[in-house]
Amino acid sequence: MFLKKKKKMPLVSAVVVAAGSADRMQGIDKQQALLDGLPVVVRSVEALSRCPLVGEVVLVCPPRSIPEYYALVREFSLDLVSAVVGGGASRQQSVFLGVEACDEQAAYYLIHDGARPLVAPEVVEECIRAAMEFGAAAPGMTPKDTIKVLDKDGFAVSTPPREGLAAIQTPQVFEAGLYRQAMAQAKRSGHEYTDDCQLVEQMGHRVKVIPGGYSNLKITIPEDLAMAEAALQFQEEGWSRWEVFE
Repeated sequence: MFLKKKKKMPLVSAVVVAAGSADRMQGIDKQQALLDGLPVVVRSVEALSRCPLVGEVVLVCPPRSIPEYYALVREFSLDLVSAVVGGGASRQQSVFLGVEACDEQAAYYLIHDGARPLVAPEVVEECIRAAMEFGAAAPGMTPKDTIKVLDKDGFAVSTPPREGLAAIQTPQVFEAGLYRQAMAQAKRSGHEYTDDCQLVEQMGHRVKVIPGGYSNLKITIPEDLAMAEAALQFQEEGWSRWEVFE
């Protein structure tokens, strides 16, 4: 009798970007701010660690803060963290530095904001599996508010239907070869993108958008911490995810 070998999953390397300046946080270090007793960035790493498909995490932080972040890794036993590296002058440069620190065997890169601590493990896994099928994937949400297109003078000129829009979140997952090709093209052109999906979109590659979650908010201003506390309470009560494309 021959036993069927278990299929080996490709390596997914996660890059958690926590190198921003947090200009809108009124002096609060959002990455190390406490969310129900744990630093925000620690919760972000732990959220990814709960997905069995994630093989390693590279943590990108301000260069001056590398010792502090290594201390967090040790204190909270973040065993999946393989490296802590200093970020660059922009988010894009920070992501590229994180990617360069990933395992050479990585088949997929997962890019996640360090300030999104409440992403549900099932969203992470669905995004990875979608990237394995389509090459690139990201979670998205139908906007709750009506969106207006404005002209250069600030007047509304059109109202796109909400059902055709998605507010893109992270993690964003890409096949490694595709992402490296997009990185190289961005470096040659000198373009800076605020969203990693744009890197592959500008090459003509489509990004599959999967349902995200309203609790997967990004902490950008002080009020977001209070909202995250409330969302965390919902998660603990089993409301980790709501309907997306209504």
